[in-house]
Parts: sequence; structure tokens; C-alpha cells
Amino acid sequence: MAWAPTLRRSVRLFRAFRLEQTQPDVFYGALAADSVGHVGQYADLAGCRMLDVGGGPGYFRQAFEGAGASYFALDADVGELSGLGSISSRTVLGSGLELPFADETFDVCYSSNVLEHVSDPWRMADEMVRVTKPGGITFISYTVWYGPWGGHETAPWHYLGGHRARRRYARRHGHEPKNRFGESLFPVTVAAGTRWARNQTGAEVLDVVPRYNPAAARWLSALPVVREVVTWNLVIVLRRR
Repeated sequence: MAWAPTLRRSVRLFRAFRLEQTQPDVFYGALAADSVGHVGQYADLAGCRMLDVGGGPGYFRQAFEGAGASYFALDADVGELSGLGSISSRTVLGSGLELPFADETFDVCYSSNVLEHVSDPWRMADEMVRVTKPGGITFISYTVWYGPWGGHETAPWHYLGGHRARRRYARRHGHEPKNRFGESLFPVTVAAGTRWARNQTGAEVLDVVPRYNPAAARWLSALPVVREVVTWNLVIVLRRR
């Protein structure tokens, strides 16, 4: 079945999303399969060389390799890379803010739910464009701060402030959240992503759309303020010049 941003797809992803903390293999497995279809709308994955920035333990590797891609992963955390056991080949330990690759190396440069975890998100976005070949695709997806899940496990208390939500979580659970506001979680907005896409000069902007919403609801993401709440996750797709 061809990939399409239908209501049924949105419902399926939101149901899987509820299991992100308790059954990550269910959520990330569903998201990986969906990502193959989504990225495949812009690039031929068969035979392409792709980089997954923040690839983590490898939930996406099998899906993209199954589509024929030569998959490389980068992560800054050894613990994340080994989360599913042994670390796979073509895996690199490094920073998304300084990708250890030459200019114009990959046909596809992909990142899912990572941008909100780095202190300088648009520097990472620039780096992703830099290592993408001319004509290649840069696909960036991130969790929007003012969306219902913007605070990750501290949501919805992040609406009262990230630091306050972090302190509340620590008091309630007796330990810090995995995603610590100001250290490993930062407020990234739809407005900031749209502005970066408009102002960068290295690539043509193909799409700036909500990731999980059905196509019929995508017009909401054009409304200032409203889009920050209804867009759980934003996708920016570019073609390298």
C-alpha cells in the first residue's frame, strides 16, 4: 500500500505514540515503517546512501535497509547506540552539531525527534544540509515544544515552564527525567523551524508540514500560535542545491 497522510495513519501513529515510554519497540517500529514511506515520497531509497543523525539503538536501521538504503547512523551517546544490544556496522559516535563527514556525502540525511535535544538545533540542521549531496534530500523531524508532548515525560507540566516541570518530575519520581530541560531538552517551535527553512540558502524547501496530522488538517499549521499547539511534530524537507 502506498504511503499517504490519511486519518487512519494518524490514528495508528497516535496509538503507538502512547506506548513510547513503556513499549518503545512498538512505537519506534511503527514510526520507522512510516518514515520509510514518508521519506520515499521525496527520494528513491533503493541504493541510496543515507545518514540517520541521532539514530539511537537502531529502530530505523532495519526499516530503511529493508527499502534498499545503505544506512549509516550517528549518535552522541554510546548507551543509546547499544540500547538493543550490539552496535551495528556503519555506526558513528559523534555530535550532530559537528557531523564528522565531508560535504556532500549522503543522498539522504535524516533525523527524527533529535533536534529538540541539542542546544543549537539550527546549527545541526545546517550541518545536515552540508553533508547532503546536491539533489539529495534532508529530512528533519522534531517534537514541537508547545505541543501536548513538548515536555516529553514531564508533559503537560512543561506548559508552566520547563524548569518547573523538571523539578516537579524529580520530586514525584525521586529521580531526574531522562529528558532534562536545559540540558538534554530544549524548546524548539514551529515558528523557529519555519524561519530557519526560509532563511537557509543551501537547499530548496520542499515541505514544512506536521508529521502526525492527516493531510486534511495540515492547513492548521499555517496559523500562528494555533500551529504551535496542534503540531505535535514538525517535518522540514529540503532538496540540496
